[in-house]
Amino acid sequence: MATTTGAVGAAPERRNTARPAPAAAGGPVRDLRGRSARPHRLSYAAGDIVVVSGLPGGGKSTLIKRAAEAAIDSQDTRERWERRMPSGLPYAVYRPLVRAAHYGGLWRELRSGASVVVHDCGTQPWVRGLLAAVARRRGRGLHLLLLDTTAEEALSGQAVRGRRVSAYAFARHRGAVSRLLRSAEAGRTPRGCASVTLLDRPSAAAVTRITFGP
Repeated sequence: MATTTGAVGAAPERRNTARPAPAAAGGPVRDLRGRSARPHRLSYAAGDIVVVSGLPGGGKSTLIKRAAEAAIDSQDTRERWERRMPSGLPYAVYRPLVRAAHYGGLWRELRSGASVVVHDCGTQPWVRGLLAAVARRRGRGLHLLLLDTTAEEALSGQAVRGRRVSAYAFARHRGAVSRLLRSAEAGRTPRGCASVTLLDRPSAAAVTRITFGP
């Protein structure tokens, strides 16, 4: 089963020695944070599933919109429903409908057998478990792109988009993402994941394509 993560024009890169050393090159954990040479393309095998995780406001949707051709983004689903709802109606009122629509669309895409990039908030491991099970049935891999941003960067991103999550929800996200980061920095992939790629703001901004091929 091919589970490689590639880059275009990759040159010898200087590692930020302040970071814990990841697994050896070609292993399941690839750390692109703090590098001077940043890949513009991340490549996976046809039929693989890529999940993008990180803090709310950390740039997940921005990366997906810019780099992925086939994607399931919960933010897109929420924005479509917001346009249909009466002005001033609290999101909490129709949030269950948004979630049902998002997971319904995700399931339809997964059943098609196509390669797909999925937005994941990081607080619901069962979502990755479902995606991993689908990937196994395909004989393919589930890969995690984990965005490492500070709380300040994420809160700034929320302010720019004009939508903040509650302090309670943000704390849950921080805890979940921190656990994923610690595991990856120790060279461990989350259960069911074939690989993890760690991205900071600059390396995420450099990625213009997420591709799937033979």
